[in-house]
Amino acid sequence: MELVKKHFSELTNDELYDILKARVDVFVVEQKCPYPEIDGKDKAAYHLFLRDENGIAAYLRVLDRGVSFPEVALGRILTTRRGEGLGARIVREGIKFAEEKLSADKIRIEAQVYARGFYEKLGFRQCSEPFMDDGIEHIEMIRS
Repeated sequence: MELVKKHFSELTNDELYDILKARVDVFVVEQKCPYPEIDGKDKAAYHLFLRDENGIAAYLRVLDRGVSFPEVALGRILTTRRGEGLGARIVREGIKFAEEKLSADKIRIEAQVYARGFYEKLGFRQCSEPFMDDGIEHIEMIRS
């Protein structure tokens, strides 16, 4: 399994296509959540993904301070394969990248409420009341 870390400007056309396909497959198709997938933030983001001969297995984007929140943020976190520990692995890689590349001392995420326990195991703590985002209940979480 290869870990790829690239700024948007470094992505190949095929990599961008595969990223967008994975995000739409998981968030729009699987979760039945039509939402504005192309949100204008990808060009400012670093894109981290795990891939092998079967394609993208896990993905997230890292956004610098001020793009989404005052803190560095992780977003669009997904796995295309469940039960292999890839979600935790990509989040740990995202945290490491944010700390090393962007000198993050705090990292914020918007998490689906059902995944709160998963993110708590990775050091995140709930910092907002639940809110609806595109029909799915979310919370903000922060890691210091």
